[in-house]
Amino acid sequence: MADHPTSAPRDTPTSEALFRRARRVLPGGVNSPVRAFKSVGGTPRFIRSARGARLMDVDGHEYLDYIGSWGVMVLGHDHPAVREALAHALARGTSFGTPTEGEVELAEMMVQMVPGLEVVRMVNSGTEATMSALRLARAATGRDCVVKFRGGYHGHADAFLVEAGSGAATLGVPSSPGVPGETARTSLVAEYNDLETVDALFGAHDGRIAAIIVEPVAGNMGCIPPAPGFLEGLRERCSRHGALLIFDEVMTGFRVGPEGAQGRYGVQADLVTLGKVIGGGLPVGAYGGRADLMRHIAPDGPVYQAGTLSGNPMAVAAGLATLRTLRDDPSIHDHLETLGRLFDDGFADLTRRLGVPLQWNRAGGMGSLFFSEDPVVDWTTAAAAAASEPGFSGFFHGMLSAGIHLPPSGYEAWFWSLAHTRDDVTRTLETAEAVLRRREVSDA
Repeated sequence: MADHPTSAPRDTPTSEALFRRARRVLPGGVNSPVRAFKSVGGTPRFIRSARGARLMDVDGHEYLDYIGSWGVMVLGHDHPAVREALAHALARGTSFGTPTEGEVELAEMMVQMVPGLEVVRMVNSGTEATMSALRLARAATGRDCVVKFRGGYHGHADAFLVEAGSGAATLGVPSSPGVPGETARTSLVAEYNDLETVDALFGAHDGRIAAIIVEPVAGNMGCIPPAPGFLEGLRERCSRHGALLIFDEVMTGFRVGPEGAQGRYGVQADLVTLGKVIGGGLPVGAYGGRADLMRHIAPDGPVYQAGTLSGNPMAVAAGLATLRTLRDDPSIHDHLETLGRLFDDGFADLTRRLGVPLQWNRAGGMGSLFFSEDPVVDWTTAAAAAASEPGFSGFFHGMLSAGIHLPPSGYEAWFWSLAHTRDDVTRTLETAEAVLRRREVSDA
């Protein structure tokens, strides 16, 4: 096997200087909280460039990347098809504020590829997509409450910042200040993978619940797949109680399978939110679903939602290139699954050989490693794993010093891409073993 460094210190004076500058003019020195390394300590790496499965920082260090722009880069960084599409789009202009052929083509492609998607509206982010879908659900049902799941994250709109996961959990702020009490009271919280808690909410609030919104594969308390029957149970309860089922597939869309989680698990939602992959690396979001619901959106109906840069031609071009590549080459998702199974087997083998309490969860091209004796199936078990010491923080820095960049939080999923190889996974597992062995010796 190749000889890879596992503990070489990496000098990062340029990243450190940039972080000091950034902290003077940006909250925490970052434009999104988890990037600040707050839960793991140390200095975030400022990245200068990326290609394939690798990042290059401003100090000249190369990293094998498992962030993938938080799930966006399913084809890898700087994919030729995306780069070429952006060059052509740039030559025509960056924004028009009028309709373009490209946005029609992207909408048609999403409708073709996503089950149950009949009509779709483009927006600029996952947060815009989820908050717009929720407004639509409330308007269509005439109800005001929404059921979400503890630890689930659906962007930073007020209604969703109640018992939120991901960055909010990393910072110890499960419910953000600034969210009005009356808004919080319409957000009802159930436990992921626990239908009894959903039944209790319908029992207490039946006739008031507009929708259930769920990450069909939780990705913001670490990667937690749905238990058998969980998504089917949500579908049945929504249908029985007259509520809408919203799948937040901003993360899972086109990543856990060619049809997203709906195709992978065979459960169809009423509304779906998308983002990340559909922009090919540029800011984008979308929500859509049944035509009878989507025709409530202005200008067809009275539910108002607008956006100056919605359907931006640059983002549309990158998204079209990405989705065309995925559509035309089914082997890409097979490749993601193959690498995922290598991780499955590798971490199971490490757990047996080292006797280290590890839990590895995965769905398609995303997964998470938890330091836990017990399976991680919901927010409670994820939070217990994240609180382990030295746990994730020590592991993260051991991997980073060896040139492997994981998401800097135990609450975030890892992502791999078409550009990752079997050798990359082998290197990652070998480095993980070395880091874990060194940690065990240190603890002893």
